Amino acid sequence: MEKIIFATNNKHKLGEVQSMLGDGYQVLSLADIGCTDDIPETADTFEGNALQKAAWVHDRYGYDCIADDSGLEVDALGGEPGVFSARFAGKHGDDAANNALLLKRMQGQKQRSARFRCVIAYVAGDTAPRFFEGTVEGEIMEEPSGRAGFGYDPLFRPAGWSVSFADATPEEKNAISHRGQAVAKLVECLSAKSN
Repeated sequence: MEKIIFATNNKHKLGEVQSMLGDGYQVLSLADIGCTDDIPETADTFEGNALQKAAWVHDRYGYDCIADDSGLEVDALGGEPGVFSARFAGKHGDDAANNALLLKRMQGQKQRSARFRCVIAYVAGDTAPRFFEGTVEGEIMEEPSGRAGFGYDPLFRPAGWSVSFADATPEEKNAISHRGQAVAKLVECLSAKSN
């Protein structure tokens, strides 16, 4: 079984990526390799942040590494929260506060189109970094719905769906999600490499 480091300690993301990569890979977190450092995310793009994290781990620990940066882009808010999605309300990873602020900012907005974007950077050996991107279009709902998922999932209804991401099973979400698309492209790259 091949090991790949995912530069995160987010259990939700780890679980999603592990289930999509399948049994041929063991996805290890930062904690699994003993990395407790605060890895910088100072770029102003998803690509820049993903590369910063993957390269940081690769350079210091020597492992092939993937890192993602993802977020929600809301058209009525000029693309916000974007790269600041996880800390939109101030504290990193406070889903309840982030969702509350998004609903507040969207009050009275008729234009509710939005998208989730994910960029995965893959840094391995001496080869140039590779990037894999996924996007899912949808809209911001008037109120949260569902108990599954994380982040903005309870407020995001994908195009063509009648329910939010948080109403879906992990399999249903992964089949169309931004991260699912990006991981599928990563899997293609890893499969080609191993053949």
